Amino acid sequence: MTALTAATATTPDLIPAGYAAAADIAALVAEATRRVRARVVVECRISAGQLEAEQHAAHGLAWLATYGEAVRELVSYAERLSGEGRFGETEDLLVRIGLGEYLDQIFGGIPMSQGEMVRLTGLGFTAREAARFRSEAIEALIEDGNTADRRARLVALIREGQGATTVGDPGLDETLEAIRGEMRRFGQAEVEPHAHEWHLANAYIPLDVVAKMAELGVFGLTIPEEYGGLGLSKVSMCVVSEELSRAYIGVGSLGTRSEIAAELILGGGTQEQKTRFLPAIASGEILPTAVFTEPNTGSDLASLKTRAVRDGEVWRVSGNKTWITHPVRADLMTMLVRTRADEAGHRGLSILLAEKPRGTDEDPFPVEGLTGGEIEVLGYRGMKEYELAFDGFAVPAGNLLGGVEGQGFRQLMQTFEAARIQTAARAVGVAQSALDLGLRYAEERAQFGKPLVAYPRVADKIAMMAAEIHLARQLTYFAGRAKDEGRRCDLEAGMAKLLAARVAWAAADNALQIHGGNGFALEYPISRVLCDARILSIFEGAAEIQAQVIARRLIEAEG
Repeated sequence: MTALTAATATTPDLIPAGYAAAADIAALVAEATRRVRARVVVECRISAGQLEAEQHAAHGLAWLATYGEAVRELVSYAERLSGEGRFGETEDLLVRIGLGEYLDQIFGGIPMSQGEMVRLTGLGFTAREAARFRSEAIEALIEDGNTADRRARLVALIREGQGATTVGDPGLDETLEAIRGEMRRFGQAEVEPHAHEWHLANAYIPLDVVAKMAELGVFGLTIPEEYGGLGLSKVSMCVVSEELSRAYIGVGSLGTRSEIAAELILGGGTQEQKTRFLPAIASGEILPTAVFTEPNTGSDLASLKTRAVRDGEVWRVSGNKTWITHPVRADLMTMLVRTRADEAGHRGLSILLAEKPRGTDEDPFPVEGLTGGEIEVLGYRGMKEYELAFDGFAVPAGNLLGGVEGQGFRQLMQTFEAARIQTAARAVGVAQSALDLGLRYAEERAQFGKPLVAYPRVADKIAMMAAEIHLARQLTYFAGRAKDEGRRCDLEAGMAKLLAARVAWAAADNALQIHGGNGFALEYPISRVLCDARILSIFEGAAEIQAQVIARRLIEAEG
């Protein structure tokens, strides 16, 4: 019996048991939600004070629900590929190891960060109450899942197929696999050989690389064809973001700059604004940047102070913005500003489409009313971060997004789903890069007469990287499909981003550990990947903010 036949023969047991376990976890999440809701709801409304006091429980609920969704999507993946005849031994191992580990963590403790664990007791369950949800199906999957034998076999298969694009079949159709292959070839040829050099020099991604990305359609991927784009799905955006970020997160993130700007203009712009800006964004003629964050505000967008005052045919912008990515070479800034000084909070905010000339390191902002200073960063280089100061900077009156004041916060919220799905995809790519580097080093480096990968603790790291990347990838694709179907998916997008960011950091940390002392040397690319991975649980909504948002949605839905 071949490995594929043997694996497929076990599938009928895996899928029913998996769905039974997913249903049991869904019941556990529902009960946990009711218990946390009782702690934070006062007079039928969520109390901000109580939610803050119960942050550990609320954020723990978010992580528990994320694990529940990941378990369900992993089983759905197994069923889908089994029906297509594509569920081989590697896929079977990835699913069994992933299910076994995450189910075990649900009952033993889910790591929210390196030093914070959420346990069911923290959500209001006694040990006896929690045990009621640990069904026979869950017990069987835990016992049979993440075993030493399965991990060893998975690593053996990974070593045999090192030329593969990913570990296991990602579960995509032929079109998406063709896109993945094209982006992988581009990354290997044009990006990976130079990425570490760019990082160490804190250099911009060369414009000829940007031009080749434009030729591949990266900047117009999901922009409708009528505006010069390719009109592809958000799942395709996931695939492209993942593969480009696997080569170098800076390159992967260049594409997301255009995606965010296009989302804003498509969702909130006038017809004239769509016709004027979208084709140029799609072609790469216009490189955009997002200008939202201010010093001392972070995620508290309602506290933004940057002002825009109408002065005849222009808006005059004054104030400060920080953590602005790629502003020097950007041609267009999507700026969140306060146009109504008398309205506090979200209601006074608007978005301006602020055009500017491209700058250089020698003359970064060759335009009146705009200055800035670079923020030196550990990783996420290639585009450069800046703090910006606006002093009467002029924006044409017709560049008010949508032509109506006070819509900025609503317009921005409409982009958050896609932005967080993108970030999840970038995180999966960074995690995959860490796995690539860790595996390569473990194969090449010999100690005591054999390669590092021959030692179980090293092989176990490789196996768990592969299983968790597979989990995060499936959750990200699930969120992308929900977006493509036109469904509200802020919950799914938030869960994908929350999990994938943690997986990327864990993968980078473990890959560096495999490198030993060499991993701590700047000359080794894993040092860059570790720095790049660290930002993923901070931007596009810090992990704590993300968990807060997920918890709120769960509690509101339960009520």
